[in-house]
Amino acid sequence: MTDNALILVPIFAPLLAAPLCIVFAGSARARQIIGVTACALAWAAAVALLVMNTQSGVQIYRVGGYAPPYGIVLVADMLSALFEVMATTVVLCASIYIVGCRDKCVGYPAFMPLFLCMAAGLHGAFYTGDIFTLFVFQELMIISSVILVAISDNRLGVEAAIKYLLISALGSLFLLMGIAAIYATFGTLTLADIARLLEGGDRPLLAQAAAVVLMCAFLLKSAVFPFHFWQPDFHTAAPTPVHAVLSSVVVKVGVYGLIRLTMLLFIAEAPLVRSLLLILGVIGIFFGGLGALRTYDAKRMLAYSTFGQIGFILLGIGWGTPLALVGAIVYAFNHAFIKSSLLMITGAIASRMPNKSAALKDIGGAGKTLGAVGALYLIGGLALTGIPPLNGFISKLTIVQGGIEAESWLILGLAVGAGLITLLYMTRTWQHIFQRAPDATLTLKTYGDSLLAPALLIGLCILLGLYAVPLVDAATAAVAGLNDPSVYIKSVLGG
Repeated sequence: MTDNALILVPIFAPLLAAPLCIVFAGSARARQIIGVTACALAWAAAVALLVMNTQSGVQIYRVGGYAPPYGIVLVADMLSALFEVMATTVVLCASIYIVGCRDKCVGYPAFMPLFLCMAAGLHGAFYTGDIFTLFVFQELMIISSVILVAISDNRLGVEAAIKYLLISALGSLFLLMGIAAIYATFGTLTLADIARLLEGGDRPLLAQAAAVVLMCAFLLKSAVFPFHFWQPDFHTAAPTPVHAVLSSVVVKVGVYGLIRLTMLLFIAEAPLVRSLLLILGVIGIFFGGLGALRTYDAKRMLAYSTFGQIGFILLGIGWGTPLALVGAIVYAFNHAFIKSSLLMITGAIASRMPNKSAALKDIGGAGKTLGAVGALYLIGGLALTGIPPLNGFISKLTIVQGGIEAESWLILGLAVGAGLITLLYMTRTWQHIFQRAPDATLTLKTYGDSLLAPALLIGLCILLGLYAVPLVDAATAAVAGLNDPSVYIKSVLGG
């Protein structure tokens, strides 16, 4: 459908709500109501666009009425619509968590406007059909998240924010270099038009260079080895609702970019890119798993775990078969709910500590008196490990089936073996927090962060495990569209 204005809602609902929150700078409750309402509107619009996509095909909106490639276009094909439902769901739950969060920084007048700007940048990155607009949305997301981390209650927040600001500048440089090379070569920035021009088979030198620097930019955004070193510090120092979004969906912007890179733009170079992704994926699985196993902080453990989980997604993209790509999309979708719920539960436990620490030496045994919290964490940990009947099992199963279809037996064997590391560090952490007897000197606060948001996400993990057919069908439809780039190109450009 041409000019479906509903695509604007997930971007502009939070973007317009941000200055409205500033108007109510004196009322934290008003800011929270505005933020949750904006995120709920974005979620409802994203779900509606996904349904429209299944019924009537790709949805687009031409900004200002200018036809591409001369104007900016927003595109909701099945891939972007599915990723956007994932993102809006996590962001909505994070906004609900903010309402019941006890962190001091959450009460700052700037917190909710910055959070909404981060959400707007995230949503725009998935919907944009213009590579330069992708850069703009990413910068909005990065700047907002950097400030949110810098103002966190964690004393290391400023240091972590400065580190990420410097590293993100490198990623932005990669992305701008790729954009400049593409524009110098083809004179267009619309993804569909670039894909159309690259279909001819000619590969100018600058186009090939653009593929390299764009890949580096997306790898850095996903914190893939060797661009990983900024992530544990930055994510761990973030306030819990921000960390939940960063580690679960913001890193997926890079994954989304890699899928577009290999399936829409640089199809001829895709085999070489995929070979590299397979190597980096295996390294990431082992490095992330071993790092999580040896770390000293429960939130930092989950940050390291993201390395390993992204590694599984890279394997699906690297194998490149239809079933493997379905596995990568399903894995990315399910991982967002699992990881965000675990981070919120960990944050809720830390909020009940006298020093709000998530260090394992401090929270050992802290969960033994918290009742249902231990059950929620256990379910999330089992989902991350891939135990049936939870959604993590569906993720692992589709990835394994993709590896079998690709007949990549060595890498598949390594991935399955490394999956046991996830079981080790999640079991170890759960036992340490919820099964160990607390120290006699440990005194927990009688109040802490609300558990409503992580409980909703854990419910989704159970639901998507017991009834996975709609998600798998949507991912299959997305891969079918990816395998025929002409559908995307004709939908955007017409003809």
